Amino acid sequence: MTRKFIVGILFLFTSLSIVAQQKITLEEIWSGAFRTESMDELQAMKNTNQYTVLDFNRTSRSAQIDLYDFATLEKVSTLIDSKDFPELKSIDSYTFDKDEKKILIASNSTPIFRHSFTADYFVYDISSKKLTKFTDKKIQEPTFSADGTKIAYAFENDLYVYDAISGTHLQITNDGKKNAIINGITDWVYEEEFAFVKAYDWNANGTKIAYIRFDESEVPEFSMDMYNQGLYPTQEVFKYPKAGEKNAVVSLHTYDLKTGKSQTINLGDYKDFYIPRIKWTNDSNVLSVQVLNRHQNNLDLHFVDASSGKTTVVLNEKDKAYVDVTDNLTFLKDNSFIWTSEKDGFNHIYHYDKNGKLKKQITSGNWEVTNYYGFNEKSGMIYYQSVENGSINRDVYSIKIDGKGKTRLSSKTGTNDATFSPNFDYFINSFSSATQAPTYTLNESKSGKEIKKILSNEAAEQKLAKYGVSPKEFFTLKTEKGYELNAYIIKPADFDASKKYPVFMTQYSGPGSQSVANSWNSYNDYWFYMLAQKGYIIVCVDGRGTGFKGADFKKVTYKELGKYEVEDQIDAAKVIGKYDYVDASRIGIWGWSYGGFMSSNCILKGNDVFKTAIAVAPVTSWRYYDSIYTERYMQTPQENASGYDDNSPINHVKKLKGNYLLIHGTADDNVHVQNTMKMVEALVQANKQFDWAIYPDKNHGIYGGATRLQLFTKMTNFLLEKL
Repeated sequence: MTRKFIVGILFLFTSLSIVAQQKITLEEIWSGAFRTESMDELQAMKNTNQYTVLDFNRTSRSAQIDLYDFATLEKVSTLIDSKDFPELKSIDSYTFDKDEKKILIASNSTPIFRHSFTADYFVYDISSKKLTKFTDKKIQEPTFSADGTKIAYAFENDLYVYDAISGTHLQITNDGKKNAIINGITDWVYEEEFAFVKAYDWNANGTKIAYIRFDESEVPEFSMDMYNQGLYPTQEVFKYPKAGEKNAVVSLHTYDLKTGKSQTINLGDYKDFYIPRIKWTNDSNVLSVQVLNRHQNNLDLHFVDASSGKTTVVLNEKDKAYVDVTDNLTFLKDNSFIWTSEKDGFNHIYHYDKNGKLKKQITSGNWEVTNYYGFNEKSGMIYYQSVENGSINRDVYSIKIDGKGKTRLSSKTGTNDATFSPNFDYFINSFSSATQAPTYTLNESKSGKEIKKILSNEAAEQKLAKYGVSPKEFFTLKTEKGYELNAYIIKPADFDASKKYPVFMTQYSGPGSQSVANSWNSYNDYWFYMLAQKGYIIVCVDGRGTGFKGADFKKVTYKELGKYEVEDQIDAAKVIGKYDYVDASRIGIWGWSYGGFMSSNCILKGNDVFKTAIAVAPVTSWRYYDSIYTERYMQTPQENASGYDDNSPINHVKKLKGNYLLIHGTADDNVHVQNTMKMVEALVQANKQFDWAIYPDKNHGIYGGATRLQLFTKMTNFLLEKL
C-alpha cells in the first residue's frame, strides 16, 4: 500500500468524522436554514398556454407576478412589480378576471382566523399598467364578475358589489352585525371545519350572486383574554358552537343585479343542517348546493332554479358513519358533472348526467383518489392524483371518462402533484420523497415524459448530507392484534444494533390524517434528526382512523375517538419495545392538537409502556371542541356521553406514572386553553406532578418571534432529562 493511498484513507476517515460531528441545532431549524425553494402561488392561466408565479426579490424587497410559457418554460413578461407602485406594500395573493386582462391583488393582509383575513385590494389592468385601489376599506374575499366589470366583496359582515364602469359601490345586504349576522362569509366553525371563507358565488354570466347567510345570534360566545402590551388585558369574543350546542342558522339567498331583488331559497324540510358548498353550474340560472344534516351522514346535492327558486335533489350520499364533503364537483359543458365519493369503500371518481343519473364510475380499486385536476373536453381525458402506488405515495394519472386507458404520468416514487396547462398538453410536476428534496419539472400529458427541469433543491439535499443523518426507513408494523400499520423509523447515524436505545414516538392520528408519508422534511423532521443525533430512535405509526387506506380503516374510530387509535400506539410501542436494540423502559411519545390528545391518553392508558409524554395544544375532552368536527365523528355528547368521557384524558389522570409536559397558547381560538386548564385542575386534584408551559397571546400554532425556538428548546431539554 503506497503512502499516498494511506494518507488518502486517513483524510477520508478524518472527513467522515468531521461530518459525523456536525450537529443540527434548533437555532438553524427555526432560522430557516433548511428552507427549500418552491414555486409560490403557481397558477395556470385559463385562456393562454401559460402560467404565473409570485416571485420575491429579497434584494429589492419587492414582489413580482411573472408570466411563463408552458411549452418553453421561458419567462414571457413580468405582469407587475411591486417596486413600481409605492402604494403596493406587498403582493400577498392574486386572482385574474375571466378574460385574464385584470388582476385582483391582496396587500397588507391582516389575519383573522386560520383562513380568513382582511386586506387592501387593488385592481391592476395589465395592458394599461394602471393600478387602482377601488376601496379604502380593508375587505374580504373580493371576486370579479364574469365580464370583469364588477367585483363582489364582503365588509363588516355585509356583501357589496363594486361597479368598475360607474365607480359606485352597491350594498346588497344590510343586516350584517358582529357576532350576530354574517352575509357571504363563513362563521368560525365553517371556516375551520369546512375549510372555506367565501360563502358566495357569481353565476356564469355575472347577473346573479348566490350567498349563505349565517344567523349566529343564539350561538354561545367564547372569550379570550389578550394580554398584549397594555396596562389592562383586552378580550376577544366570538361565536363558537361546541359539541351539542346551538349552531348558526344558515339560509341560502340569491341577488339579481338586473332587478336589484333578493330571493330566499327554500331548500326543503331540514331542521338542523349545514350548507358546506355552493357553486353555480355552467347554466347561469342553475345553482348547485350541498346540504348536510347535523350528523353529517346524509348529503343532498340540490340544483336550484334561480328564477323560480325551485330545488331538486339530484344526488344523495348516505353513510353509516359520516360523509366527507368534496371539493371535486366539476361541471362539464353539457352540465353533466364529476363527483368523488367513497361509497364503494374507497374514494373514487364518478360521472353523472345533468339530472344526477350515474353514467359511469370512472375509477375503482382498493386505493384512493386524493386529488382531481380536471377534464380535457377535447380528448375526453380526466387527470387525477391517487395512492394506487402505495398509501404513503402520491402519483399523477390520466384516464378516459369511460374508465379506460388509465396511464400513470408520474414516474418517481414519492409525492407527486400536478398543475396542468389550460389545453392539458403539459403539466408541471412537483415531486419530493423522504430522501429527495422538492423538484419541479415540465412534463407532457400523454405519457408523462419529462421535458425539462424547472426548479430543484440539490442545495437542501447537500446541506442535510453534511450532517450525516439517517433517512426515514418506511415499514409496515404489525401489532399483536394483527393490524398492519404504516410506519417509519429514524435511527442514529452511528446506530449499533448491539446497543439499547430510547425511543421517541411522534404521531397525529386524527381521522383521515397521514403522518407516515413519503415526502420531504418538515421543520419537525429536522428536530427528529437532531434528537437522533443525540441518541434517540424516532418512530412514527399511523394507526387505525388515519387516512388513504379505505373507509373501513378510517371510520372504525366513529363514536370512539381516542379508543382504537390509542390502542394502536400502545400496541405499536409494545412491538417496538421488543426490538433487540430498544430500551423498552425508555419509550416516549408526543403530539400537537389531536396528537396531544393522543399522547396524553397514551401516557395514562399506557402507563406501563410510556415513560414520558409531551402534549402541545391538546384536546382533553371533546365536550370542549367545536360542533362540526366533533359531531362528525362522535355525534353529540347528549347522544354519546360514554364516547366522550371514556376516552377523555381528564378522566384518567389518576393513572399517571411517568413524565408529562403540557403546553398551550392562551389565544388558541381553535383548541381553547380551557382544555389544558381543565386537565391541570384534574391532575392537581389527583395529586400528580407534571410540567407545563403557557404561551401568552399565542394561537394554535404557537409561533412568532423566538417562540418556536424557545418551545422546542423546552421540549428538547425535557426529553434529555426525562427520557
